[in-house]
Amino acid sequence: MSSTPAAVGLRSERGPILLSVMVSTGLVAIDSTVVATAVPSIVADIGGYAAFPWLFSIYLLAQAVLTPVYSKLADQLGRKPVLLFGIAVFLIGSLLCGVAWDMPSLIVFRAVQGIGAGAIMPMTVVIVGDIYSVEERARVQGYLASVWGVSSVVGPTLGGLFSQLDIWRWIFLINIPLCLLAYWLLARNYRESHERRRHRIDWAGAALLTSGLTLLLLGVLEGGVAWAWDSAISIGVLSGGAVLILLFVLVERRAAEPILPLWIFTRPVVASTSVLNLLLGGVLIGYTACIPAYLEGSVGATPLLAGLALATLTLGWPVAAAVSGRLYLRFGFRPVIIAGTALVLAAAAAVAALSAWPSIWVVAGVLFVAGLGFGFTAVPSLVAVQSSVAWEERGVASGALMFSRSIGQAVLAGALGALSNGIIAQLGGDERDPSTVIASSGAVFLASAICAVAMFGLAFAVPRSRAVAEPTA
Repeated sequence: MSSTPAAVGLRSERGPILLSVMVSTGLVAIDSTVVATAVPSIVADIGGYAAFPWLFSIYLLAQAVLTPVYSKLADQLGRKPVLLFGIAVFLIGSLLCGVAWDMPSLIVFRAVQGIGAGAIMPMTVVIVGDIYSVEERARVQGYLASVWGVSSVVGPTLGGLFSQLDIWRWIFLINIPLCLLAYWLLARNYRESHERRRHRIDWAGAALLTSGLTLLLLGVLEGGVAWAWDSAISIGVLSGGAVLILLFVLVERRAAEPILPLWIFTRPVVASTSVLNLLLGGVLIGYTACIPAYLEGSVGATPLLAGLALATLTLGWPVAAAVSGRLYLRFGFRPVIIAGTALVLAAAAAVAALSAWPSIWVVAGVLFVAGLGFGFTAVPSLVAVQSSVAWEERGVASGALMFSRSIGQAVLAGALGALSNGIIAQLGGDERDPSTVIASSGAVFLASAICAVAMFGLAFAVPRSRAVAEPTA
């Protein structure tokens, strides 16, 4: 395909494919913010406050553990069938969430959503990497950034509005028409050429990875809540998870076509950006899951207003993403990533320091800066990884990066949720007391700031490299 500037845009030859990718991205972008603003309303309706962190963790866990599986299948079978499957499963999960009758059923159905989302996000970024060169991707980021920008406003607004109208189930049901549109656009417009040949699916590796991470997350989430940290069951669950992960590593070393090839982490660019994005995911989920409850519980903000404050985080991200392309083309990936992590650190320190004096406007302003930092970190990381590998490795390499970010979100969601629940229990267990909310949220923000410090330090480990021209698929 052509790589001339005129070929980039919705009216170009590749425009219909770009549109299908944008709508598919919108599914996950909206879902990333719409749920957080509705948590208080969901809990008030079906109960289960102590278990609500699982709404995020189970979704992120399912998404994370399957990202390497989908990414490998994309290199083997092609991107289109994997993405279509993900959209279909996400639709089913959204429908089931809309009819959930209690917190356990909602958590299970969120896992179904996560199974679908695990295919959607990596496939959209891989398709963009396939059909656009590095220079073109710097410009296409503006289109993808617009999706996150619109979603950053639409998601919290819908979540807050549906919560205030006491119809929170529609935060899931609204996904159904979007899924149908995304599926139709992709099926109609995307034609990929892919060499068909027999492959050996690494089912053993996939099963070990999924089981191991599930046990580790279960131990982190329920330790200190359902059982004591030093109890036999806690030690057994965490040890079992660690053993399964060790077995996974051994299996991957012998597998003919490993689901997560270990060689991928021997590439300096992939290894450094993967660890960096693991921490980025942790900081991000700390704010996404905690900010709405913090503002609603401390200053009595409405769900709609709390959601709009959170929206500044996801609004800053696409703004930086749209600008980052020009910067990494001129200065290279590493300086832009360092600048991005510096902004994240500054914002995280401010949120932690000011948590005892809650203010909607201060939180909104600081989160916008954090969003800028996330955008200047995440986008150059992804493009750097994609430009460092060949087509047949691009799915796995992109998946490794997104897997790391999702694992960071899943594990830190569990750890931060356990930290919050533990402090609430120590202070009497009343999650509606403003002082309790402020104390528990402050601890979460401090932990997020510590992760941001590590992010900033790791940014200097990213190899020096510049974006270079490359052919498109």
